[in-house]
Amino acid sequence: MIKRINWKGIFIGLAWVITLSGLVVSMSFIEREKRTQQCQQIKVFIPGNQTFVNRREVDRILLNSGGQLIGQSLRSINMHELEKALKMNPYIKSAKVYADMDGVIWVRIKQREPVLRIINSKNQDFYVDADGLKIPVSPNFTANVLVANGFITEDLESRVSGLKTPIGRDLFKTARFIQQDTLWNHQIDQIYVNAKQEIQLATRIGDHQIIIGNADSLERKFKNLLIFYKRAMPKIGWNTYKTINLKYLNQIVCKKSGSQPELIATASPADSTSTDSVKTVQATVKN
Repeated sequence: MIKRINWKGIFIGLAWVITLSGLVVSMSFIEREKRTQQCQQIKVFIPGNQTFVNRREVDRILLNSGGQLIGQSLRSINMHELEKALKMNPYIKSAKVYADMDGVIWVRIKQREPVLRIINSKNQDFYVDADGLKIPVSPNFTANVLVANGFITEDLESRVSGLKTPIGRDLFKTARFIQQDTLWNHQIDQIYVNAKQEIQLATRIGDHQIIIGNADSLERKFKNLLIFYKRAMPKIGWNTYKTINLKYLNQIVCKKSGSQPELIATASPADSTSTDSVKTVQATVKN
């Protein structure tokens, strides 16, 4: 029996061979062009609203690492080494360097995002970025972030390093929480660490300090504070108390200037936003 020839399969296979051959030829052409193409231009993109790094600084790093790039053949430029040099800058989180067929070298920079500025007990001054890494302050730019000072033992050991102390990690968690909440980001003005290693928050509205202790259960503590603000403050006044202590999860303890602390409200252990919580605050204010 004579087998029928599968012409459709042959044509498909032939088409694939032609396509792959064309791709190999094209890539060979591109590679040959890259060997002879010279760098004509450098384009730098630095997105975001931080200006720790500017175009002048990027150009300086590229010049020190690769020499005068414009005029060099693309084949002779080590893009990987340029990226490594850029990432040595403490304010640069990531860098991507590549070239196109027109001889343009593209440099894309992602800067570190500071969330907190720390002034420690040794008067060292540094930022903590969104990844919890310490970076030095810049002589060229001041970030608009919360400032923490007081009895802080966290040091800046190297140009970029992680947080080493419990208070350092608590300060970062607290600043991150405040930054991500519009209300508290507007209300909290500064962070202070007292001699007991407790975190205190200075406010923009009201002449009082908020004591949160540590960074445990931040959501719960701030929910309790919000209830107190809404239910109690309009009746007792924003400047009545010197401190509002939230470190005891089921209590809000307030103190007037020169007076003994007094229990103002007891939050429901099950849910600090519950109706019972609100009623407790209301009843205490009325008495």
